[in-house]
Amino acid sequence: MTLVPLVVAVPLLAAAVLAAFGHFLPARFPDVVAVAVAAFVTVASVILIFRSSDETIHYWFGGWRPRNGIALGVSFSVDPLGAALAALVGVLATAAFVVSWDYFRERVPPQFHVLMLLFVGAMVGFALSSDLFNIFVFFELMSVAAYALTSYRIERPSAVQGAINFAVVNSIGAFMLLIGIALLYARTGALNLAQMGQVLAQHDADGLVIVAFTLVAVGFLTKAGAVPFHFWLSDAYAVAPAPVCILFAGVMSDLALHAVARVYWLVFSGPLGTDVRPVLIGVGVITALIGAVMAWLQAGLKRMLAFVTISHIGLFLIGIALLTARGLAAATVYVVADGLVKGSLFCAVAQLARRVGHTDELVCHGRGRVIPGTGVIVVVGALGLAAIPPLGTFVPFGLLGRSAGLAGYGWLAPVLVLATALTGGAVLRAAGRIFLGLGPKRDDLLVSPPPGEEEDVGLAEVPRRGALLWVPALALLICGLGLALTPGISGHAVRHAERFVDRASLARETLHGVRAPLGPVPAVHASAGSYLYGAVSVLAAVTLALLGLYRSRALRIVAPAAHRLKLLHDGVVGEYVTWLTVGAAALGVLFAAVVR
Repeated sequence: MTLVPLVVAVPLLAAAVLAAFGHFLPARFPDVVAVAVAAFVTVASVILIFRSSDETIHYWFGGWRPRNGIALGVSFSVDPLGAALAALVGVLATAAFVVSWDYFRERVPPQFHVLMLLFVGAMVGFALSSDLFNIFVFFELMSVAAYALTSYRIERPSAVQGAINFAVVNSIGAFMLLIGIALLYARTGALNLAQMGQVLAQHDADGLVIVAFTLVAVGFLTKAGAVPFHFWLSDAYAVAPAPVCILFAGVMSDLALHAVARVYWLVFSGPLGTDVRPVLIGVGVITALIGAVMAWLQAGLKRMLAFVTISHIGLFLIGIALLTARGLAAATVYVVADGLVKGSLFCAVAQLARRVGHTDELVCHGRGRVIPGTGVIVVVGALGLAAIPPLGTFVPFGLLGRSAGLAGYGWLAPVLVLATALTGGAVLRAAGRIFLGLGPKRDDLLVSPPPGEEEDVGLAEVPRRGALLWVPALALLICGLGLALTPGISGHAVRHAERFVDRASLARETLHGVRAPLGPVPAVHASAGSYLYGAVSVLAAVTLALLGLYRSRALRIVAPAAHRLKLLHDGVVGEYVTWLTVGAAALGVLFAAVVR
């Protein structure tokens, strides 16, 4: 159907038109165009979710369909999971464009809208493409736009440093991804994911396959911000404008994990089987815990939410790494609900920056009382991060815990609780200090952001009350929390995930046009244990927030370890590259050791 290419073509064409004629158009015209295009992407992607619910939509550009099982052309393959991520991109982009109307003091130049629309088109193409080289092309287009958006305030040294760190680390990850693609093309003679998987499944994994999987996985995990490839992420998110961070934190990093899942199941599941499961789960656990602890140690809200993103990337990676349909379903629903909540929180950060002039919780102590509505949004959003039953992320949180138990990893449930409690507690602590004036104005345990990093325009320069900042925040929060109330969402997600992980059936469908019947929608309900874990997570988050505001000297014992962890995140790009190199080598060794 023609709607499939339009969800990518329309934002790219709009970007081209604004780049050519934006300077000659009325002041607000680019804003209107950008909002309209993002809304179109949202509506079109939602339509694709329903259109692909019974069978995957394969769109072959130029009509170059496979012949005799050989993919001759380039295609998009649309399933409900990928279309849901494309819809998330559209929703968050719409909110980001609306927020930008009130967020920026000066008139927003057309280049901002051009870069944002390129970013949106690249992300949607990345989510839907079924050709590995095209995935790389969209990966690079997405990255280049993101580098420029990170350094939007180029007059600030911190913005330049954050963008350079982002570009250097992600470029190396992209080179690794490209080398992995080259190795796969040399072995299979194909770039279509289904055809690659069909060729590799005919033989056991050898050294080339393991190296290729390592390089591809490292490339995507670098973009996702998984430990130890995560150092660039907090530097970039802390300096990018808040409207840009809505997309960064809400969906950009999560898309890379979707690519990991898609490439594994379609290409590598045949030769590798489930042997790589413990390694990927280990990366997910380390990412979730380190990200959560670092979020707790931040005073700047942008860096705090950046590390919240890293921690939750670990949670999503755990779901994917279980290598089961239920784990994948849990991760996908979790990504959507969590992305909406984090998008809402970054809208609130934009409101705080515009009205108060700063987003450091120590500097803003008690100054958020002038915007109590924003404080409510932050508190509720923090509870959403902590998986409050029965709303928001609770449903995928519970499904993820049960999926881990069914896969023989029941010990992961307490890890999930600890990570969500720490991240939710960190945001709650900041809300108490900023909007209620609780706790001391100094805290030596917290990391203060570099001078100027969290500063913004102040109250005296705000011409309006900021409705275009808090209305998108409220809308995203309601959608994120209300998603859990959608009837049968877990069952439908599991049903579509079962089709997603059926490599052989998808290969026949893609290359030969043989449609496989879908199974019934399984009945998936939250268990009593899920409610217990959700309640424990919320109570622990509230307790940790209170301890952070009025803690006893007992917490001082963690100061030395916290100090060492802080030192690793020092902004030195050479050290980040070293961690990337060592991490890639370690993953390769571990994959080689576990694959039999």
